[in-house]
Amino acid sequence: MVEHGFDEDRLTGALTRETVKKNVAAIHISGKLTLLQRKLSNVLLLNAYDTLTSARSHTIDARTLAMMVGYNSNDVDSLRASLRALAETVAEWDMLDEQGHQEWGVSALLSFAKLKNGVCEYAYSPALAQKLHDPKIYALINVKIQRNFTSGHGLALYENCYRFVRTGSTGWWSLDIFRKLMGVDGSAYYESFKHLNAKIIKPAVAEVNKSSDIIIEPQTRKKGRAVSDIRFLIKENPQMAMFQIDDSDGLRNLSVYKALRGQGVSDRLARQWITEHGQDYVQEKLDYVAGQGEVKSSVGYLRAAIMGDYSAAEGSKASPRKPVDPETQAKLDAQRSIQEAEKAAEDAAFKARAAERRERARYLDIVETLVSRRNPTQRDADKRLFLSRLESDLDREHFRQHSWRSALNAAAIISFWQELEPDAFVEEVG
Repeated sequence: MVEHGFDEDRLTGALTRETVKKNVAAIHISGKLTLLQRKLSNVLLLNAYDTLTSARSHTIDARTLAMMVGYNSNDVDSLRASLRALAETVAEWDMLDEQGHQEWGVSALLSFAKLKNGVCEYAYSPALAQKLHDPKIYALINVKIQRNFTSGHGLALYENCYRFVRTGSTGWWSLDIFRKLMGVDGSAYYESFKHLNAKIIKPAVAEVNKSSDIIIEPQTRKKGRAVSDIRFLIKENPQMAMFQIDDSDGLRNLSVYKALRGQGVSDRLARQWITEHGQDYVQEKLDYVAGQGEVKSSVGYLRAAIMGDYSAAEGSKASPRKPVDPETQAKLDAQRSIQEAEKAAEDAAFKARAAERRERARYLDIVETLVSRRNPTQRDADKRLFLSRLESDLDREHFRQHSWRSALNAAAIISFWQELEPDAFVEEVG
């Protein structure tokens, strides 16, 4: 049913953008949608956004729509079912207007949808269109990032957390509200926090942290002995650049890529080998190495097999491969030079980060020594003063948990203590 890749050159207009603005109200209304229905809702909104309040209806090529959300482009029945689900899902918002007056409203997510001659036409109710288009209250949801998600609960949690990335925390939600956001309200099974945590919260948090540009951490509070509220601390994911969500070739979706990664081959090298040699050739060498039993270094042996064209049939090097034409060889050489330069830059950056971590750890050791010399009253005063300087809720929460060893606040901690005890750091460096 799922079609993983598609030609992005076919996209035009609003669909060429990576992000869709989602009003706070919109983010809170589609909890009961499946993963693909939620993705479909986002793509339709992206397509319609520029004319959301001026056009009575919007159109999009049905084949393009299906491929953008991961449907097989020929699976019309599934597309129809998802459009029907959007038209049958009730959107409810409860928010303050510009004058601070409470506003409640309800609408179907789509007022109508139809498929005709390979084109999908759809519309929003005027009231909902106005809410969806409100430029004052929205989150930017990356439509390419949403392709990484494999569960509806994970994507729902991402959408509900992402709009708080600048404040660092969602704030406290009652469990009733959280169940509604996740689309499991009304389920007796999820009335138990134990079940909610095991089946919804933990898997969804794991997927958000693995698949998106933010990292979240759940925290709970209790009334008596029962958990009553939950919030999520949020920070940007510094590893997101490694995901390269603009991977239009879809290399990371290939089974051979996953096999290479499973053997310990780096992301960069796996993509390089597949690009240069083709997936069939690389898979052949994977099979060859697998048939050799225990080897000292599987990655090293695999590299030799790929570079030397080892053949399982002959048990040694195969006959020479067909010569590459000069133009193709020149392109490969240029690509290899670029990749080598990138690798050198990566190595240099890694060494610089390692040196920075060692220096930071050494400075934090000094801080720890300085703190140990203070009496309890001074320590409390130091903590209160430092906390007053932190602007982010996430930074403050991290410091409360890890004190002067808070890696998230390391730079601020070192600067703080350099102001208090500059001589200690000068002596250590000298």
